[in-house]
Amino acid sequence: MRTSQFFFTTLKEAPADAEVVSQKMMLRAGYIKRAAAGIYTWMPLGLRVLRKVENIVREEMNNAGALELLMPAVQPAELWQESGRWEQYGPELLRFKDRHQREFVIGPTHEEVITDAVRRDVKSYRQLPIHLYQIQTKFRDEIRPRFGVMRGREFLMKDGYSFHTSFEDLKREYGNMYATYSRIFSRLGLRFRAVAADTGSIGGTGSHEFHVLADSGEDDIAFCPASDYAANVELAEALAPANPRAAATNTMKKIATPGKMACSDVAEFLNVSLENIVKAIAVVGEPDDGNKTFALLLLRGDHELNEIKASKIAGLTNLRLALESEVEEYLACKPGYIGPVAVDGKKVAIFADRTVAAMSDFVCGANEAGFHLSGVNFGRDLPEPEVFDLRNVVAGDPSPDGKGKLEICRGIEVGHIFQLRQKYAAALNCAYLDENGKSQIMEMGCYGIGVSRIVGSAIEQGNDERGIVLPTAIAPFEVCIVPMGYHKSEAVKTAADELYAQLKTAGIDVVLDDRNERPGVMFADMELIGIPHRVVIGERGLKEGQLEYKGRQEAEATMISQADILTTLKAKLCAA
Repeated sequence: MRTSQFFFTTLKEAPADAEVVSQKMMLRAGYIKRAAAGIYTWMPLGLRVLRKVENIVREEMNNAGALELLMPAVQPAELWQESGRWEQYGPELLRFKDRHQREFVIGPTHEEVITDAVRRDVKSYRQLPIHLYQIQTKFRDEIRPRFGVMRGREFLMKDGYSFHTSFEDLKREYGNMYATYSRIFSRLGLRFRAVAADTGSIGGTGSHEFHVLADSGEDDIAFCPASDYAANVELAEALAPANPRAAATNTMKKIATPGKMACSDVAEFLNVSLENIVKAIAVVGEPDDGNKTFALLLLRGDHELNEIKASKIAGLTNLRLALESEVEEYLACKPGYIGPVAVDGKKVAIFADRTVAAMSDFVCGANEAGFHLSGVNFGRDLPEPEVFDLRNVVAGDPSPDGKGKLEICRGIEVGHIFQLRQKYAAALNCAYLDENGKSQIMEMGCYGIGVSRIVGSAIEQGNDERGIVLPTAIAPFEVCIVPMGYHKSEAVKTAADELYAQLKTAGIDVVLDDRNERPGVMFADMELIGIPHRVVIGERGLKEGQLEYKGRQEAEATMISQADILTTLKAKLCAA
């Protein structure tokens, strides 16, 4: 490709409303143009990157035995009503009516459509297993789309669905997809981690997320450097302290703490450590059966509540923080001074984190404005609580696999695999006849990759002050040729055209910058758009039979014999 034949636009500055590095870089490099909030046009340069990601995903999915199809973006409401998600999914589901007043949605995902397709045609166990996938545009009406393609409303996604006669076979395919996804992200040239994750609204019994590691990531990942353990902080287990609870040594006392409601303020006022304070978080569980539960969740002062873990306690589904009026109703106290001592156990459920259950002589709220209690102990001053893992893990916690201590890093979720089991198959009666002619509900798996999000994630991971730094596998071009004086020197023009033809014949994805621009402009643009290998052709070098090579991340250029440049580039591309 020649730049003179390409729709090539770059900007010196990113638009003022661009928030994250990838968004700024993609707009400056001319990868994307904003059409509306969370909706972007992929320009030719960005589309080259997107298609390279897509092709790697497609190749690996096909090699893994999955079959590609294409489902409609517009889906009938009847399928969503049948699965129960018409009411459950929320305002992110874009609903509309056609001219006949029939209801439809723009698909954010395709569990209903694929299950409907399979139940129509798959009747016998002999037709299973089957794995079908597509690469298609999705739409989710995010309340606040942001970060460019990282959290847009319209995005390109690979979603796959497998159907099985048994859970054992589903687990086999789940392992196949785990390995396939690992190959995909390795081929993309990204630093990533696969982490155990919560299944969320999709449902099912097991799930792993694949995260591109980047400081700008929205998710915290807990991992053990000494082992393969990794999990989203939402799911990572916080083990109970190894040492048993110490015996009580202090008498419980009520202490005036006027205006001190935050744990940090209380700790400073009383000159104690945050690790000696127990905070009570008032929550309300509202299960679908209508039985409301008011509860106090007890955590150590320096720990954070993990709402996903807490919501799995019986009675605390549909968990939310209690209103101030509810706190006053159940505890006769304003928030900020609440605690577990002398609480009516018939009206208030108390659940303690594992760390709290091992504490003694601790400080907590007195359920009286302006006062806290010190020297509090379970079994003496209040009943032994029900104990659960309620908190987020922190760096230094023991790894759940027993092989070291946890560290925390940031990641951007770009892939997610689920063992759906029978959630959708049962709802839509997706069944088959087994060997005995008996009808059985199919087992299902679901496997997603955010294709467009990968592009943004790769740029979040790879960038510098000059622009985008992409792995060779997904860069818009592998090599750029930058001739000095292409329109002035016949020798430079001839050498550039010959090298361009030579590289194209060799199957190298090359761009020749034949614009009549200053060298500084061409260098800056090629670095901004993320070309990993650059060859500069100048009259002085040609007289000595030399060309200048520079890798995108190399500090200095290297002079290479004109006769050896093809061999050199091939070697560098093979090593990438």
